Amino acid sequence: MFNKYLLNNEVQHYITNFEDDVSKLAFAGSPFKNVTAQELIQQIESRKRIEKKLSSWFKTQNILFPPKLNLEQTSSEITAKYKASLVNGNTLADITGGFGVDSYFFSEKFNTVYHFEINETLSALATHNFKVFGKTNINCETKDGLQAILKQNFDVIYADPSRRHNRKGKVFFLKDCQPDIPSNISEILNNCKVFLLKTSPMLDISVGLNELQNVAEIHIVAVENEVKELLWLLKKDTSANIKIKTINFTKLGLESLNFNWNTPTTATYSLPLKYLFEPNAAILKSGAFSFISEKLKLHKLHQNTHLYTSNTLQTFPGRSFLIEKIVPYTKSEMRSALTFKKANVATRNFPESVATLRKKWKIADGGDVYLFFVTNAENRKEMLVCSKI
Repeated sequence: MFNKYLLNNEVQHYITNFEDDVSKLAFAGSPFKNVTAQELIQQIESRKRIEKKLSSWFKTQNILFPPKLNLEQTSSEITAKYKASLVNGNTLADITGGFGVDSYFFSEKFNTVYHFEINETLSALATHNFKVFGKTNINCETKDGLQAILKQNFDVIYADPSRRHNRKGKVFFLKDCQPDIPSNISEILNNCKVFLLKTSPMLDISVGLNELQNVAEIHIVAVENEVKELLWLLKKDTSANIKIKTINFTKLGLESLNFNWNTPTTATYSLPLKYLFEPNAAILKSGAFSFISEKLKLHKLHQNTHLYTSNTLQTFPGRSFLIEKIVPYTKSEMRSALTFKKANVATRNFPESVATLRKKWKIADGGDVYLFFVTNAENRKEMLVCSKI
């Protein structure tokens, strides 16, 4: 449970307006009789942690927050909304309810959402916050979600297993997460039409496919070119033709590219031409390197250099550059070419790291110049001097 005195108006005002160092609060002690300094610190730190990730929660009065550790795995509003767009129906069971962000957005699409959370405090916080938001179609139950779903059927079951193991610490394999989804997948699929699973963005797709069964779709979701979630859509009756959908939310809009897993594709190769194209993080995670070349009619720089080139500029799911100069990677050529003090440096299929290159050639970070150190189609090392389009 939680301390109800945290909802006192003076306490809430203190939490939402606290700007000082929390270490001073820990030393000085709580100014409130019925609320400890530690309780105040938890609310202040957790609230600040979600300011950008969960702006609706941050802006709403009387919302209560769990410890920072419980917020690590919590979905952002943008990814939770995306998840909710993938499924629909009358009933959904969130068997790893947690702080309740996903359940909140699922409740916009379903008549009834069941929020199962085995942790009593987290369940109580979610129940309270749903009431603050006026959510009347979410049923919160302090139960083991896997056991709870065995008693009834749902249109959709959703799970986001904890990636912290009691003995192993932080884990990435599905079988090591809690609850263990692979061992219970048959029971889950017997109790729903669709099972939606969120996993670590670090999970290798091939490894996940080996651990799971009945996968229909995999969604790779990135925000501002950082992969945040892997979403697995499973159905009891599905074909072997798995759809991969890459999504990247940017300030300029949505980048997406879809393909079928294991569909044979062929890449073409070329030395650098007029334009350079860098795929976004979701596409890189998908491994669709040959597909990009074939689908978008672009040439790869090398089998292991995941950059693309063309003499024609086109809309691309990632970043596009004009190649200003191609510099062979030799001492003499580099010395004459490095006429700038700072640049944005990246490497692709190159034997030296960005840090080593910066130190070696005295290149500071920043500016409008973009340098790509690459291995080209003829296995030669070179530096591409580019400007962003």
